[in-house]
Amino acid sequence: MIVDSHCHLNYGTMTDDIDGVMARAKNAGVETMLAINARLSEFDDVLAIANQYPHVYATVGSHPHEAEQESHIKTSDLIERAQHCKVVGIGESGLDFFYEYSDRILQEENFRSHITAARETGLPLIVHARDADEACAHILKQEMGKGAYSAVIHCFTASQAFAEISLDLGFYISISGIVTFNSAKDLQEIVKTIPLDRLLIETDAPYLSPVPKRGKPNEPSYVKYTAEFLAKLLNVPYEELAKTTTDNFYTLFQKAIRP
Repeated sequence: MIVDSHCHLNYGTMTDDIDGVMARAKNAGVETMLAINARLSEFDDVLAIANQYPHVYATVGSHPHEAEQESHIKTSDLIERAQHCKVVGIGESGLDFFYEYSDRILQEENFRSHITAARETGLPLIVHARDADEACAHILKQEMGKGAYSAVIHCFTASQAFAEISLDLGFYISISGIVTFNSAKDLQEIVKTIPLDRLLIETDAPYLSPVPKRGKPNEPSYVKYTAEFLAKLLNVPYEELAKTTTDNFYTLFQKAIRP
């Protein structure tokens, strides 16, 4: 069995065929999915899906792209919603200097609010970091000095240095289907340096479909292709890769109940 540690079940093709998505995931051996909240205004939609399916959990958060639209969000808003039994993480939140859909200062304020919520609830933080390694590492280290918290760097595509900083802070690193792309040679080399007991796998569905499904809408069942690729890349049996990354998920997301 494997876990899709990061998917957006309330977007695109997911909502059109949610029962089919769930059935195909089960057939692919996906035992648990984590439905990510990217806009606080959509939290009820995400939670409704998690409530509908026993093996789906949810997070609460606001993506850095939404930092301007949802600048009113307070830490207390996150903490209040995190009390629900199906909410097991905070985020995704972080910094995105690639698109810069939101002001950098507002992104930082949003990010720090989420870190505070993660610290106060004891739930893991889901970190989005794109083209912002230095700024993101600075905030993560600075906030750790205020009190410990746990986190996962989702859809990792950053530098070796950022990977090492994240691991030194005790964080996990989640790998998406990007690692299967022919253009991802640098990422593949970095993944080889990440301890297996710190790895998670994800789809980020409906985005970033792995080879051989690239170009099609992604879905949780496709996480098996990323897992198969990683097993070959790391030269470990698929069963070991699947078991370890699944164990890692429940070690990090302790509020999630293992089937």
